[in-house]
Amino acid sequence: MSEIPVTDDQVGEHAIVAVGPEPLTVTQVVDVARHGTRVKLTAAARERILSARGHVDALAAAPRPAYGVSTGFGALAVQSIPPDRRATLQRSLVRSHAAGAGAPVETEVVRAMMLLRLRTIATGRTGARIDTADALVSLLNASVTPVVAEYGSLGCSGDLAPLSAVALALTGEGEVFDADGTVVPAAEALAAAGIEPVSLAEKEGLALTNGTEGMLGMLAMAITDLECLIDTVDVTAAMSVEALFGTDRVFADDLQYLRPQQGQAISAARMSTALAGSAIVASHRGDDCPRVQDAYSLRCAPQVHGAARDTVEHARTVAGRELASAIDNPVVLDDGRVESNGNFHGAPIGYVLDFLAIPAADIASMAERRTDRMLDVARSQGLPPFLAQDPGVDSGYMIAQYTQAAVVSELKRLATPASVDSIPSSAMQEDHVSMGWSAARKLRSALAGLTTVVAVEYLVAARALDLRAPLRPAPATGAAVDALRERVPGMGPDRHVAPEIAAAEELVAAGKVNAAVAPLRSDGEVTS
Repeated sequence: MSEIPVTDDQVGEHAIVAVGPEPLTVTQVVDVARHGTRVKLTAAARERILSARGHVDALAAAPRPAYGVSTGFGALAVQSIPPDRRATLQRSLVRSHAAGAGAPVETEVVRAMMLLRLRTIATGRTGARIDTADALVSLLNASVTPVVAEYGSLGCSGDLAPLSAVALALTGEGEVFDADGTVVPAAEALAAAGIEPVSLAEKEGLALTNGTEGMLGMLAMAITDLECLIDTVDVTAAMSVEALFGTDRVFADDLQYLRPQQGQAISAARMSTALAGSAIVASHRGDDCPRVQDAYSLRCAPQVHGAARDTVEHARTVAGRELASAIDNPVVLDDGRVESNGNFHGAPIGYVLDFLAIPAADIASMAERRTDRMLDVARSQGLPPFLAQDPGVDSGYMIAQYTQAAVVSELKRLATPASVDSIPSSAMQEDHVSMGWSAARKLRSALAGLTTVVAVEYLVAARALDLRAPLRPAPATGAAVDALRERVPGMGPDRHVAPEIAAAEELVAAGKVNAAVAPLRSDGEVTS
């Protein structure tokens, strides 16, 4: 399951993101991480950074040992480091902690991590120097992205190995992706971009590495992607209801009022609006229709999609708090004290990352059941077996459903929480960890899988609606079919199906299905 693709028309509206002590938004994170929006430090950020650095410099000159300034790290915190060895201490920290392994993570993940660490530095709580912050700004704006390995973070003491890979690149070591996506030595890329490598001073090793920005960046992007997927599956579910001669009466406002769950009401309104004006639905609305009620995968779609919406809202609340946080250890306080703390623990983020994997799996499971129903001649209300043109000679979308089912099973495994699997490290000094990075990586795979599942339902429902001709679908669902037909032809003899799934995935991931049914809004209302 690969990184969700992005098209040019998704580029954010912001020409530049100003990074200061104030919280960033989820949208700003996505704009910089995914769409290459440039950044700058605000005047308030520069003032806070300079003030905090003054406190660290004073502490470095004091005789009392201070963690991360004049001592070793983790279980080596009892080792006092003489002044002439402290620059070496910071360089050694970054080199030793950049110990990741595995394939490189996606560029957008690293850019999100870089932006969020810059914002933490901008709060004036880390003690990093202004030159170091400026170098991080320059790296982002030059589209130079450090190579960060898949494995190495336990989500406590933050995302140490991933952030250390970023810090290492700032010093001119390690490897990076240049603006063309080619892996080159960091020193070469920095020189080409006119960026002077950073020589780390006291406290800066920790200031660059001791945070939860990796998992938080992935949470921000997951919220954005899952919101889009839920909107899309409202549309594909409505298409399936229509294609299966289901009723739209169960989505009525007065029925949703009886159970005042906000997300449910939104999805029900969206599905009801998507089906408005359908000749297919109208064709079996009379008293002579013998069917009493639809299967759960049709009738209960708003309840499941809505619960997913509410889960995303909870995750957005947690993300908002984290985007307002300053995560470091030790941290510089307003009175100049530099105090150790436990705010680097990733549990708040890890829990919601795990939580989001549950509705991703459940939405997919329900979508697969609707797909199977459309392909099964015993339950499809008169549609041909597997929607094949010449059943027996042709297999139609039979194996597309196999692929969908395989992904659904994988999503169920990915819904197993990572955050309950703590493992001790650093000679038992770090004896409980969040595994938030692992939860985030797992969720990214889950959302890519959900994209595939929704894409297959989209393909199958569109063909089923075509087969209901001469009855016409609703204007909204018909527009969704038309958008697909620009990339995937309609009914015919069997074709190579994998490219059709890939084309549908691209439309789903890029939000093109939602755009096609505009002016249907996310609250179910129709705009003018």
